[in-house]
This record gives sequence, C-alpha cells and structure tokens, in this order.
Amino acid sequence: MNDTPITVRRAAAEGEEAQRLMAELSDALLTMTGSSGRASFDAEQMQQPGCCFVLAYDPAGKAVGCGAFRPLEQGIAEVKRVYARRTTRGVGSAVLRYLEAEAARLGYRQIWLETRLVNLTAVRFYLAHGYREIAAYGDYIGKADAVCLGKTLGHLLEG
Repeated sequence: MNDTPITVRRAAAEGEEAQRLMAELSDALLTMTGSSGRASFDAEQMQQPGCCFVLAYDPAGKAVGCGAFRPLEQGIAEVKRVYARRTTRGVGSAVLRYLEAEAARLGYRQIWLETRLVNLTAVRFYLAHGYREIAAYGDYIGKADAVCLGKTLGHLLEG
C-alpha cells in the first residue's frame, strides 16, 4: 500500500457510495463490538446547518472512506461514522483533517467523539491525531465499554 493523494469533499450521506461505506463500517463494528453503531447516526440530519458529511476518494475516483460531524452543544461538534477501507493509506487521516478544518471554519472550538474501548485501532488512531480522553457525555455516560475523546480546534483557526 502506497501513500497516494486522497481527495476529500462534502457529499450526501444518503448517496449510494456513502451508504455502501457506512454499511461496511456497520458490519465491521458489529463483528468487533456487537453493535453496528447505526442507531447513533441519522443520514438526513447531515443536511442541517452545522453538520458535515464527507467522502474520501482515491486517485482513480473511487470512494474509499467517509466521515461526518454534527453539532453536539454550543461550540462542540461530534465526529461520527469515520471509516476508511484498508486498500489505500492515509484515508482516515485525510477524512479527519478535513472534518477538523471544516468544523473550525464553521466556528466549533472543540470536536468530540466516542468509540468502543475494544476498538483499539480507532482509539490509537485518534490519540495519534491529538485527541485526548475526556469525560463521558450524553448517551455514553456510565457505559464502561465506551471511551470519549476530544480535541481543541483553536489552532486550526490561526494563520
């Protein structure tokens, strides 16, 4: 697998490519954690102000990853449905960079997310990208199998 240029752009979460990638993510999560994660994401919500859904494309124009954020509370966006096929390196990082930059552009000061502790690949990925463990929030309060992570976006607005 070589590092190849990845293009990330906004897309419709209800689109065929988006739905296919999110189904792959749901299948992988179900196998790994026992939950597909489908219940905590509403594709139609992505059309609302303050939301963002993106697809990542390889150099051949094939969709190879996705991700989203939605408003959580004032100044805080919540990352959802980040997924990257393992066929191309750098997809997850490209998706996350785009989401962070877009969230900062829209005025969010922080970006939070939840993943399962058993999903060590995801936990390590987010920690490597500057996320730190935060107190559980929302539906994740009291869930021992969940880990909540957050990152301050202020530096993305400078320069």
